[in-house]
Amino acid sequence: MKFRPCIDIHNGAVKQIVGGSLADEGNKAQDNFVSRQDGGYYGSLYKSRRLTGGHIIILNPAGSEFYQADVEQAHKALAAFEGGLQIGGGINNENAAGFLDKGASHVVVTSFVFRNGEIDTHNLELMKRAVGKQRLVLDLSCRRREDGYYIVTDRWQKFTDTKLCPDTIERLRDSCDEFLIHAVDVEGKAHGIEESVAQLLGGIEDMPATYAGGIASFEDLEKLRDLGRGKVDFTIGSALDIFGGHMDFDEVCAFGK
Repeated sequence: MKFRPCIDIHNGAVKQIVGGSLADEGNKAQDNFVSRQDGGYYGSLYKSRRLTGGHIIILNPAGSEFYQADVEQAHKALAAFEGGLQIGGGINNENAAGFLDKGASHVVVTSFVFRNGEIDTHNLELMKRAVGKQRLVLDLSCRRREDGYYIVTDRWQKFTDTKLCPDTIERLRDSCDEFLIHAVDVEGKAHGIEESVAQLLGGIEDMPATYAGGIASFEDLEKLRDLGRGKVDFTIGSALDIFGGHMDFDEVCAFGK
């Protein structure tokens, strides 16, 4: 059970948001914290603690007026911790290699692979050809419906028809190096984890998986460890003191080791 740090970038700044509040129209989001530091600061911080495998997420779409500023922040983080961070947000087969060249260890993909509500096997093959299975992370971020959790795309705004379940995981596991799952309904709220999602991830054998969403205490981490059978890595954002929260960053680092 390893701590995977994050760098979320929106409107040209490193920040923490309430995940379900994100909207492309007007580049809107409910901010929990907007940092005075740039991406390079956080990249250097994570490198100093040897926190490999964290992720950068660009939260504006490519057509946004802020997208290029987001990318510049991401490049600063990648330069500060070359080979130590993954990157997601608008990744496709055409731009992925450029981020790897800038120092990303992996690219994180959702929307390009889940199209029109389903798994797009053609686009998945394009991604595998572009970067290789060993450098591809599939983001299976999900939101709840009446009958379970469904993968969401386009910065968590659109439901797919693909249910997050053991069959979906089994279908995708041979196409990527690891999974990243944001429980979007609790993302950024620091009110506790989605226990059903954590338990599902604990059933994944011989494959790295990272859970993000709602962690607000060391009790939550203990619960995640139990439900995830000690195998599920974790991300904390808004609850960390480096992002204005109350959980001590160094204590979390120690727990994650």
